[in-house]
Amino acid sequence: MKKTLNIAMILLVSFLISCGGKEEKKKEGFSYEKKAPTENKIKKVESVPASKQIDLDNKGIGPISSINLPSEIDQTMATHGADVFKKMCTACHRPDKKFIGPAPKNILDRRSPEWVLNMILNPDEMVQKDPLAKALLIEFNGSPMANQNLSEEDARAVLEYFRTLK
Repeated sequence: MKKTLNIAMILLVSFLISCGGKEEKKKEGFSYEKKAPTENKIKKVESVPASKQIDLDNKGIGPISSINLPSEIDQTMATHGADVFKKMCTACHRPDKKFIGPAPKNILDRRSPEWVLNMILNPDEMVQKDPLAKALLIEFNGSPMANQNLSEEDARAVLEYFRTLK
C-alpha cells in the first residue's frame, strides 16, 4: 500500500510540475477599449504640404525664363484671364479653396510668376522634372495637371487674373 501511495504522490507531483510554469499568451483580439499609446512608437515628422511651401526662386521648366510684372494690374487682361480660367481650369481648380488641384489664390506669394506660367504651359514636363511639381502631384493624389494647350498670351492673362485673387 505504501508503494502505491508513493507512486500516486510522484504522479501527482509530476503532473502539477508539468502544468505549472507556462505562461499563457493572450491573443489580441478585437476590443472596443482604447489602448494607451506606447512610447516606442515613432513620432511622425510634420512637414509642410507642397501646396503651402514657399519657393520664389524656382522658375520651373518650360518656355518662360523671366517675366517682369508691372505693379499695376491690367484689368482688361485679368478679365480675359478670368474667362480663360472659368472655361479651362474650373474642372480641377477653385479660385480660393483646394479641390482636385490647388487654389490659385495668393499663388504669387508662394511661387515665382515664371514657375506658374511654366506649370500652365508645360505641365507634363514640370511634373516629370520639377521637384515642387512632383510633390504637388503626390499631394493631390496623383492627379496630374492637364495640358490645356493655352497660348502664352492666354497663360499670361490667367496669371494676371491670379494677381487679383487676394
